[in-house]
Amino acid sequence: MSTKKKESFFSLIVLLGVMILSSCFNEKKITYFQRSGSKDTVAIAREYVPKIQPGDLLSIYVNSLSPEASSFFNPYSSSRETPDATPSLSQSAAPGYLVDGSGNITLPLVGSVAVGSLTTNEATGIIRKKLEFYLKEPTVTVRFLNFRISILGEVSKPGIYVIPNERITLPEAITLAGDLTPFAKQNSIEIIRDVNNKKEFGEVDFTKSDVFSSPYYYLHSNDIVYVKASKGKIAQTDLALRLIPIMVSIITVGVLIFRK
Repeated sequence: MSTKKKESFFSLIVLLGVMILSSCFNEKKITYFQRSGSKDTVAIAREYVPKIQPGDLLSIYVNSLSPEASSFFNPYSSSRETPDATPSLSQSAAPGYLVDGSGNITLPLVGSVAVGSLTTNEATGIIRKKLEFYLKEPTVTVRFLNFRISILGEVSKPGIYVIPNERITLPEAITLAGDLTPFAKQNSIEIIRDVNNKKEFGEVDFTKSDVFSSPYYYLHSNDIVYVKASKGKIAQTDLALRLIPIMVSIITVGVLIFRK
C-alpha cells in the first residue's frame, strides 16, 4: 500500500473513532424551572421547621453574667456550630447532647429535660427557664448537630452533607453537590424521607417551576436525594460497551497495515 493511501486509511480510522465516541457521549442541555404560560410568580411551599426527635444530637451553648459559672454547662462548647457556617461534607457529627428514646436530654445539675417534638426555639425557652435557678440572666442557644442529607446518583459531588443552619431547599442541595450531570434525569428527582417510621418516596420535576411549591422543596433531616440516570445515558453506555471493542480492533488492524 502506498504512503498516501496509508495516510488516507489511517485518517479514516481516526475519523470513525471520533464519530463513534461523540455518538456515545452526546450531552443534552435542559432548562430548569420552566414556567407554564406567562405566570411570573409561583407559590413557595411552607417552610419546614425541624422538631427534635429521639436520636438527635444537640449543641447547647449557655452564657450568662457569670462566664465562669456558665462554663459548667458547656462541656461541648468547643464543638459548637456557628449559625453562619457553610454546609460541608462530613461523615460524623460532633459531640453533643443525645436525645434519648423518651425525648429527653440530661444537663449538668439540671438533670433530665424533655425536648422531644419541640423546635430548637421552644427547647431554648424551656432550658433557659430551668437555668435561671443556677445562673443570672442566662442565654441559651440550641442547634442540631446531625441535620444531614444524602445526595446520590447523577450529581457532580455525591455524598453526605451536614447542614449547620438546619434549613436547605432542594435546589440549594443540588447546587451544594455541584449541580446535575448532563446525564441526569431532570424530570424525575427522587426524595426518600422518613415519616412515622416508614420510608416515603416522592418525585420532583426539576424542569418545571412548580418545584418551588412541592412538599419536597424544603428538605428534612436525613432526606435522601437520588438523581436517576436518563435512559439516554443507559443506552449510550450500552452502545459504548459494544462499539469500543470494535473500534479498538479496527484501529489495531489499521496500525498493522500502516506499519507495512
